[in-house]
Amino acid sequence: MANPTGWKPSMEKATGGAPPAARAGALGATTGLLLEEPLVFEQGSPGRSGASLPEPPPGLDPASEIPAPLLRGEIEGMPEMGELEVVRHFTRLSQWNWGIDSGFYPLGSCTMKYNPKSSEAFARLPGFAAAHPLLPASMCQGALELVWRLERALSEIGGFAATAMSPAAGAHGELAGLMMIRAHHVARGNPRRKVLIPDTAHGTNPASAALNGYATVQLESGPDGRLHPDVVAKAMDEDVAAIMITNPNTLGIFESHIREIADVVHAKGGLVYGDGANFNAILGVARPGDMGFDVMQYNLHKTFATPHGGGGPGSGPVGVSEPLVPFLPLPVVEREGEVFRLVTDPAERPRTIGKVREFWGNVGMFVRAWALIRELGPEGLRAAGQLAVLNANYVRARLAGAFNLPYATDTLHEVVFDDKLQKDAGVTTMDVAKALIDHGSHPPTVYFPLVVHGALMIEPTETETKETLDAFVEAMRAIAEEAKANPEALKSAPVRTIRARLDETRAARKPVLRWRPGMKVE
Repeated sequence: MANPTGWKPSMEKATGGAPPAARAGALGATTGLLLEEPLVFEQGSPGRSGASLPEPPPGLDPASEIPAPLLRGEIEGMPEMGELEVVRHFTRLSQWNWGIDSGFYPLGSCTMKYNPKSSEAFARLPGFAAAHPLLPASMCQGALELVWRLERALSEIGGFAATAMSPAAGAHGELAGLMMIRAHHVARGNPRRKVLIPDTAHGTNPASAALNGYATVQLESGPDGRLHPDVVAKAMDEDVAAIMITNPNTLGIFESHIREIADVVHAKGGLVYGDGANFNAILGVARPGDMGFDVMQYNLHKTFATPHGGGGPGSGPVGVSEPLVPFLPLPVVEREGEVFRLVTDPAERPRTIGKVREFWGNVGMFVRAWALIRELGPEGLRAAGQLAVLNANYVRARLAGAFNLPYATDTLHEVVFDDKLQKDAGVTTMDVAKALIDHGSHPPTVYFPLVVHGALMIEPTETETKETLDAFVEAMRAIAEEAKANPEALKSAPVRTIRARLDETRAARKPVLRWRPGMKVE
């Protein structure tokens, strides 16, 4: 019988046999029933359709009844498929994906933790999910109250005077934060020209500074992985607008000199920007505002129960100290007695940087974050931060000796190893990452931060169990042993997936952004 859908059932291994590393400590990876999925353009048949529409009455030309701008002609190459084909195609594609609901996702710096389904349920309540952003304030008091309460909670948790809620993601929050810093300096008569950025900062920091017209000055961290006050003092002058620091930094190391650094910067009139991407490590334990930070973006999609990955949705509220409150972007939710209103008129906030995006912000993300904060409470938030640190240090202790630890300094929520112990056998960080896929785990972050050559950056978060961490550790240790005994085998990993190892360099340098049937791919 013909196979119209193109799928290929198989009880065989995808490419080759199971790797020796799979003998022990695997996270449940099996070969299973593999379904090869052709491209959507390769499916269907001429005349096949998943819709049934009545024919127009005789003599009626739809083009004469519908305005021309609303008419669309035939789409060249559009596959003609039935409903079942479409459903199966996209369902099978979804099963190729890996997410936090599928298994362990130890990406360092990204904080890929499980988000409670209760937060998802609240975000889907019709009063929030179906509220139109152009509703008058009188018809969306519940949503406005939630935004106001979350703003107050975030300000308290971070130790700030107020929080801008509208930025759409962490990097967008960085941009808005630096816009407020620039507006602050302009109001004082000097916009300044430079921003100091340590070598352990997130990669978006210099981009945000450049977009605001600043030149960036990189500062070298010390042998302990920390930024030291004397390095900052040498670079600090009256032309520096701000320093941008991630604390803990991208090595997972707490910047213990932060108060002294803040004093050095403030003494010359500069401001201190905190990248809140790693806030999960100090959640409920320490407040950036108390450390001397003037600005910090929260990544709600990392710390407070918002889906993360795949380009969104994110949310990046920005906490600010008292001197920067007048520059907050609009809109701002204000409470007047028992009534909540949106401040949208710049005349009420003449020093505002204006709008940084349409409407209020990602309100669905606000609902998720507020639900989590209310569910956990102060003690629960503190426990989340403490458990994130405990889990990372557990992984660090158990992998010690199997992989090299470039910095002996204590780490918090994430730990960075490198491939130094595997290099003599010709095994690289990428080989280790690919081999992990055969063990049923998503790889950690690789080759970042840039201050560590061949970095393996692991962040287990607070939501993973000891059993999951033990399985991950055993897989990593098995890979380390395989690197000694049979290094060539690792270079072909993964072998238990529907696709063999992809040529990522070629994909980056020669991307095919739009494929058509018959196209030759070089």
